[in-house]
Amino acid sequence: MSEPGRRLGILGGTFDPIHCGHIAAAVSARDAFELPRVLVLPSRIPPHRPVQPLASSFHRFAMAALAVTGVDRFEASEDELRGEGPSYTADTLQRQHERGVEPSRIFFITGADAFAEIDTWKRYPDVLDFANFVVVARPGHAIGALASRLPSLANRMRTADRHREPCAMPMIYLLEAPTPDVSSTAVRARLARGESISGLVPPLVESHIYQHSLYRALQLHGQN
Repeated sequence: MSEPGRRLGILGGTFDPIHCGHIAAAVSARDAFELPRVLVLPSRIPPHRPVQPLASSFHRFAMAALAVTGVDRFEASEDELRGEGPSYTADTLQRQHERGVEPSRIFFITGADAFAEIDTWKRYPDVLDFANFVVVARPGHAIGALASRLPSLANRMRTADRHREPCAMPMIYLLEAPTPDVSSTAVRARLARGESISGLVPPLVESHIYQHSLYRALQLHGQN
């Protein structure tokens, strides 16, 4: 259970598979915002993907749990996997509200590439009132360009070092932090070609993928 009076970090995603870029972004947010707890939530059915995850929800949760093993203040959560239908950030955040966690105490962590499409998310722009959004720079997606790309949100954007300043509403915090240049798509492609993924995913995740022959269907069906 979440503790209503404490800050809570949330990292959601398809995690097909979870990789080192995901973890690095969340660790940077944890440290910058002094988060005592970070939940890693694999989505059940990602609404923005035309193709559904190749790995089952069971394996994606298992990989998330393995990825956070030994990572201080991180834990994997099945919260989105228990629901029905697509997994929407707005619904996830509202469940935390129902548990007594105030929007001002929630820090939803996302990459600059995903946040650039925020105007396509369910219940936009209301979803921005459900939590603080921590937008982490990703290779090829500079956070400095977000204000011009999303001019209607520019007045809510702040640099991460200003998170202690009082504010009347949840804010959008821009976090400049180095993260590995890796994507789940690239990991799957390397596996399809029979190439190593060492260093792209946490070691325990790599072992799980090989142990259960995940993503090998790409090779078996000739989809390279």
